[in-house]
Formats: sequence, C-alpha cells, structure tokens
Amino acid sequence: MKRDDRRQQILDALVRNGAVQLDELAEQFAVSKMTIHRDLDDLEGEGLLRKIRGGATIEPGSQFESDFRFRHLQGQELKSRMARAALERVEPGMTVMINDGSTATVLGEMLIEKRPLTVITNNDAVMAALKGEAGMTVIALGGRYSPKYNAWVGRVTERALSELRADLAFISTPAADGARVYHMDDDITRVKRGMMDAAAQSVLLINHLRFGQTALHVLADVSEFAAVVTDAAPAETTCEQIASAGAALLVADA
Repeated sequence: MKRDDRRQQILDALVRNGAVQLDELAEQFAVSKMTIHRDLDDLEGEGLLRKIRGGATIEPGSQFESDFRFRHLQGQELKSRMARAALERVEPGMTVMINDGSTATVLGEMLIEKRPLTVITNNDAVMAALKGEAGMTVIALGGRYSPKYNAWVGRVTERALSELRADLAFISTPAADGARVYHMDDDITRVKRGMMDAAAQSVLLINHLRFGQTALHVLADVSEFAAVVTDAAPAETTCEQIASAGAALLVADA
C-alpha cells in the first residue's frame, strides 16, 4: 500500500473512532511500528491529529483542536439538537454573530428559519450556506483564512468586528472548567472575544464532555454568557457553577 493511501486510512479511522492505536495500525498495514510513528509524526505536523502514548487522537488537548473537516463529520445528531435549542434564542429581525466551529455551522444553516436576519460571521461554511438566501443579509468577516478552522481570523477580522454591533453572538468552545471558558488557539480566541464584545448577549455552545477541561487561552468567564447550550446534562457541580454565574443552562436532550 502506498504511503498516502495508508495515511488516508489512518485519518478515516480517526474520524470513525476518535483515536487509533499504534500496534493495531502496524498489524493492519503489515508495516513496522517505526513506519507508523513516522506517519503519525507527519500527520501531527500537519495539525491533523495529536499523538498520545501508544497511538494518536483527534480529541482536543490543551493546545490542540482537530481539523474542521474531521469535526464536521462527527456527532451530527447531537450538533443538530444543540443548534435547534440555540435557535430558540433567535428572533426575526435580529443581527446575529456566528463564530467558527462545526456546531456553529449547523446552527448557521438553520438560521434561514428565522429570516429576515443579518448574520455576521467568520465561518466560511456559514457564509457559503447563507449568501444566496432571500431575507438573509450576510456580513462576511475577511482576514486570513485558516483551513484548520475553515474560518477567517487575524487583525483584519478583529478590526471589522470592532466596528460592528449585534443583538446576539453564538460562541462555541472545546473547553470549560469552573467559572471559565477556554480555547487552544490565540487567533480564534481573539475573534470569539471580539464577537462577544460586539454583541448585546452571548450564548455558549459546548459539548457536555468538554466540561472540566482547560486549554491554553482563557476566552471568558461563564458569567459573560446569557445561556449555555449543551447536548446532555453535565455533572451537578457544573450545573451549580453555571447557575452561580447567572447563565441559563439549556440541555438539548434527545
């Protein structure tokens, strides 16, 4: 098997399972462990996975977030439930900000149900989904394109945000612990922060498995969000922390 084909199959397995084991890959492809190590090193260098003891994962770490192409393929049902719950916060006529992220992308595509709306976004997938829709005014934030996040970031993006105002900002995150929300990427953190500063209210979107996790950069305090939307009820202590912060907890149960 060619090297590129083997690496593509490794990535396919990561999408299906979230993690792979080095020993199992070496046996599956009938190659040495050193060969698999080199494959994983190269894929990690491209930002496509995170090496862990005995294998690799695409689950977030304190300084790692998986590629948008992977996240977009995972957990579509729970993302749809979260997006549907978040959509209840939107009223026709609003100006809404949508940040990067796969859950935010699903929500962005649903916004046509609430038209007319003005949508401000740095999320390239949301731009593509809404730009031709009647009743939707799309303000696309330019800047530097990030393939990893399928989003536009950087000083140009941040400057544009400083000159805009919105009724509501939907902010997604891979990590929250205690009274704080985190992200591992500095560019992405600054854009999310800019959206929050430009909106009258902000709503947090977070998978319940990401509670109790931290990342490199502090994004915000939970108290800065009007509501927290998640896919399943978090631990009781987390619920108490959210309540103490004054944010509404919206659980998108099946």
